[in-house]
Amino acid sequence: MDDFDDVLERVAAKAAESERIQAPLTADVLIDAEKRLGFRLHPLLAALYQRVGNGGFGPVDSLLSLTPAPRSDDEWTVVEGYLDRIPPADADTWWSWPKGVVPILDWGCAMVAGVDCLSEDGTVLLFEPNAIRDQDLSGAWFVDACSLAEWLEVWLSGTGWYEEEAVGEGFDMQVWADAASRL
Repeated sequence: MDDFDDVLERVAAKAAESERIQAPLTADVLIDAEKRLGFRLHPLLAALYQRVGNGGFGPVDSLLSLTPAPRSDDEWTVVEGYLDRIPPADADTWWSWPKGVVPILDWGCAMVAGVDCLSEDGTVLLFEPNAIRDQDLSGAWFVDACSLAEWLEVWLSGTGWYEEEAVGEGFDMQVWADAASRL
């Protein structure tokens, strides 16, 4: 297992500046959330929720709460957001959501950042529904960062595509190669 202490310390220091940060979760709450999801969170994501806070920090101070938080104005949480996006097994729909990809941030306009908890590095993905063509969802999934640690480093350095200085520089994320096989 990777040692995330350094990045967690720096994230915690920057997160402390947020007025929206929620108290960290207990191990029991995390275990219950993972049971509801049906899989374990990526270790760094779990550590963020246990050691930094239950949302309210990160890019635009908007990391979603894993579970309902008392002071949160989130419309949904990671667990509910994931479970609501997974169609029932017997559903007759073209819509699907990749198993193990939890939504962690709502960018607005239906764009969502998610962490692939089934990948070793916790790939951070961007779901951009405007890229859906002919009910093919695979073109709507982009790799925002190869790992959650990398995504956090970009946020810490203030160089993310969502930063005001980066607006208008173009959308150069690669389509997620595993999308078609995971949908």
